[in-house]
Amino acid sequence: MTSTRRRFLLGTASAAFCTALPARAAGVRSIGDPAFGSTWRVVMPEAIDPQPVRAAIEAIVTEVDRTMSPWRDGSDLVRFNRSRVTDWIPVSRSTSAVVEESLLVAKLSGGGFDPTVGPLVRRFGFGPIEGTAGRLADLRAQPGALRKAAPGMTLDLCGIAKGHALDRMATAITELGLEDVLIELGGEVRGLGRHPDGRPWQVGIERPGTGPGAIQRIVALDGQAMATSGREPNGYSDGRRALSHIIDPRTARPVQNGVATVSVLAPTAIRADALATALMVMGAGPGAALAERMGVAALFLVAAGDKLTEVMTDGFARHILA
Repeated sequence: MTSTRRRFLLGTASAAFCTALPARAAGVRSIGDPAFGSTWRVVMPEAIDPQPVRAAIEAIVTEVDRTMSPWRDGSDLVRFNRSRVTDWIPVSRSTSAVVEESLLVAKLSGGGFDPTVGPLVRRFGFGPIEGTAGRLADLRAQPGALRKAAPGMTLDLCGIAKGHALDRMATAITELGLEDVLIELGGEVRGLGRHPDGRPWQVGIERPGTGPGAIQRIVALDGQAMATSGREPNGYSDGRRALSHIIDPRTARPVQNGVATVSVLAPTAIRADALATALMVMGAGPGAALAERMGVAALFLVAAGDKLTEVMTDGFARHILA
């Protein structure tokens, strides 16, 4: 059995599904580098000095990897997962904030998103996290500390930490005084301001199953972040069926609900990232219903044989350009 394993910090549930469109207009430049087993890219006005931007992005990549990597000895995540104590464990405030957001989205989605899913993910060959699947009620977070009621409980932040990193990048760029920038991190995007020609930043959602470059929809970000969760990038076949790298915590099995991808627009990348995973797990019917109740802009691409059907909320439809 061959598998594509998550050999890096943040499972690329959105990689290859959401892409910044080529910057063809005069007056913009693009910079980027590797990050978390994927890449980051910033598109900005050509007159901007890229060096402070690059330095700020690289510092965030280093810090997030140092604190939240499941592969790095000494990271907050590894220390928490290896600990068998049930008292408060000190972590960085950024790590505890990501866990707090994880617990919130888990509650909103009825367990569709679950930061304790790591051992189930490992069972299917997608990650390094061992331990016992815990109950969300047994996990607590406060600024700068985490606590677990069960000694074997572990955390998996692969479905949310990339969104956190992208938000940090946006904040750092804003603090440099820049207002009109597009940031992409491993397929997740966040737009600040507008393109230098005056239009909103535009991104493409790839059509699953057709290879790179085939665009299903073009979306105007209008200052929002977008994340796409899908079954293709890290899935594999066991010889009988294709298995998704996204695990449904409720069934302890890979997701098999016909949804090929889910794209979510939200004010923050961390919320878009976690909700895209949650809605992917829930499926098009329950997921779209939840998104409508929450006022979340979401697009589901549902595959049935060679046919691809779109299910979208009204909020998402307003952002579609083509």
